[in-house]
Amino acid sequence: MNSPQEAERLRLFISRITDYAIYMLAPDGTVASWNAGAQRFKGYAAEEIIGEHFSRFYTQQDRDAGVPANALKQARESGKFEAEGWRVRKDGTQFWASVVIDPIRDESGELVGFAKVTRDISEKRAVQEALRESEQRFRMLVQGVTDYAIYMLSPAGEITNWNAGARRIKQYEQDEVLGAHFSKFYTDEDRERGLPAHALAQAASQGRFEAEGWRVRKDGTRFWAHVVIDPIRNEDGELVGFAKITRDITERLEATQALEKAREVLFQSQKLEAIGKLTGGVAHDFNNLLSVITNGLDLLRPIVKDLEAVSLIDSMSKAAMRGASLTNQLLTFARQQPVTPEPRELNRLIAGFAPVLRRAVRSSVKFEIEVTGVLPAVMIDVALFEAALLNLVVNANDATLDGGSIRVATQVSDFANGQIGSLPDGRYVVVSVQDTGSGMSEEVLARAVEPFFTTKAMGKGTGLGLSQVYGMVQQFGGELKIVSQLAQGTTICLYFPVSSEEALPDPAPPPTDKVLIVDDQPDVLEMASEMFRTLGFHVITANSGRQALEVLTSTPDIHLLFSDVVMPGLSGVELGKKAQELSPNTRVLLASGYTTPAGSLKGFEFLPKPYRIADILKKLRALG
Repeated sequence: MNSPQEAERLRLFISRITDYAIYMLAPDGTVASWNAGAQRFKGYAAEEIIGEHFSRFYTQQDRDAGVPANALKQARESGKFEAEGWRVRKDGTQFWASVVIDPIRDESGELVGFAKVTRDISEKRAVQEALRESEQRFRMLVQGVTDYAIYMLSPAGEITNWNAGARRIKQYEQDEVLGAHFSKFYTDEDRERGLPAHALAQAASQGRFEAEGWRVRKDGTRFWAHVVIDPIRNEDGELVGFAKITRDITERLEATQALEKAREVLFQSQKLEAIGKLTGGVAHDFNNLLSVITNGLDLLRPIVKDLEAVSLIDSMSKAAMRGASLTNQLLTFARQQPVTPEPRELNRLIAGFAPVLRRAVRSSVKFEIEVTGVLPAVMIDVALFEAALLNLVVNANDATLDGGSIRVATQVSDFANGQIGSLPDGRYVVVSVQDTGSGMSEEVLARAVEPFFTTKAMGKGTGLGLSQVYGMVQQFGGELKIVSQLAQGTTICLYFPVSSEEALPDPAPPPTDKVLIVDDQPDVLEMASEMFRTLGFHVITANSGRQALEVLTSTPDIHLLFSDVVMPGLSGVELGKKAQELSPNTRVLLASGYTTPAGSLKGFEFLPKPYRIADILKKLRALG
């Protein structure tokens, strides 16, 4: 037992404590003692409260619910009562209290009262409540976010919670993903590469993981995601999980790609424009030089008698003609070639030109033309368009193996601004040439329309074919697009803006008549013959005016005479007059290296050398 002195010291100690209300209750709950802490917390002096029932410190609601009696009952029966709740001070204000009630028994075990310890923990509760409210607000914030998928992962990567943004972006409900590994959102390729594990490892070791990449929704579709993973550690620094934030930035990726595409289109356009300006200037100057050379050679030819010198002049003339052909192609690319645009309906134009296109394709390659219905008119130069289309078909034929196919097709489509190259909004007639040939690599495709660029063997091509087609379609306000893959063929599309004008009547289709070609230069004669064969003519040749006159006399139904003007003996002009005397229906087309050949050309069409198939077609249409 404690001595009286010790008991007194304990009483003094308890009575002096101010941070706790420590007092005794009688078995019926009346207050039997009161310390300084009780007076400070509850506002009652000892003489005011001793003998009163302790239930007066409870709220009316708790008293009505029987909380005080229940507290004593629980302390008596179980040996202790502990709880927190609102208590009432003398002035009626309330405070949040932590309460402990212990039963006090004598040596015989008889209940003699209760020891009650109360502490005012209002500040602590306020802090806890503020924290709880903050956490609640944070939870509401996270759950309310729909633009971001915000969720937690265990240290092993299993999903432990799920917000509305995650549900919207990834399409899974919370009960479908809780406990699942977050790698399910990655593509098969990324999982095989171990990217999910790498992401967690980097976040754990470096304090953060941030990246962009493809992720997979529940329906299997992909989206481009921006991902941040942060490690979560407890007060001891132990890793307890990860916070993962994912945002769908597919639209931003598409916008960036569209901007990059627009920049590439602009760069390509500016590059080709610069090349075109340089090319056009050089071609004009070079054409002037070639005119001097070809005219000078024609002046020398009649006065040179030495056979070796004549052969040399012929070789020089042939080379000059090749140079002139190249400069004309360069001028077309540079969009500086004189043109005569007319409103034309391309389906009918292509149908009329079909025999020429078919002859340009080997018999071992299937060739088909799909032109149905009536197209709106477009503004084009017929000869340039036909030459360009023939160029594309010839290229397709060169690239296609035996057993392959080439298809020419047309359609009309509406396009938005920038959808096709730099074309503005509008309606366009599209002419496509598709083959099943060797195709192009990305590197070749990027340079395909540059002048002089070619993948053909040395001497097999000038590299001006596609550049000429590009220049032609650009000259009429259109665009050229190439779609190609190695070993999977090529499709080249020409886009022409629809004209508001009505289409002119169809030009006469390429003739299949007999033509008599006359030239005293074998190389020129051979080249001209090949051109007319390509156009579908039955070709007869003669190397002098006298020989040609014999052919005209002996051969009926010669519909066209194509003759050089300057020839020894009988000139082209004289031959033309005699031809029309023999047959008034015979049309006459004369050619010369002189810009103003000697003799009257009245009643004849004239074609200056050097000439191309497109030039011949123009003159044939003029002849009717």
